[in-house]
Amino acid sequence: MNTVRVALLSDTHGLMRAAARAFAVGCDYIIHGGDIGSARILNELATIAPLIAVRGNNDGQAWAAHLPETEMIRVGGAFVYVIHDLSRLDIEPHAAGVQVIVSGHSHKPLVETRDGILYVNPGSCGPRRFKLPISVGELIVEGTQVSARIVELTER
Repeated sequence: MNTVRVALLSDTHGLMRAAARAFAVGCDYIIHGGDIGSARILNELATIAPLIAVRGNNDGQAWAAHLPETEMIRVGGAFVYVIHDLSRLDIEPHAAGVQVIVSGHSHKPLVETRDGILYVNPGSCGPRRFKLPISVGELIVEGTQVSARIVELTER
């Protein structure tokens, strides 16, 4: 069974930290949960691995017009739903066959299982907000089994 590693980034707000870039190197996919901040970040991430990105509430500029607000992808044997703001969730995860929901927006890292669905918010790897950590996330998918973790970046 193949193991698939997915780097999760969100809320870069125009700042691509070297530590976040380094974390994504070697992954099979990158998911960006929105509030990207510039096309340059998308272009840079796309040179590392196949990129899935959604538009955040701060991505209203012309360069982001082509980005969807949500995305459903299959990673290994698991379906992952990506949305920037979890409060705008527009599906019933069980009915849609989703095992994982990846979001951003709050800048607060989270890995939590609710009613059998894994919710992951990698936090923000862009400019520091309040006293929240600078962080990224990771999904490890083996068949239909998915695990997630948050990695706090030490870069200031």
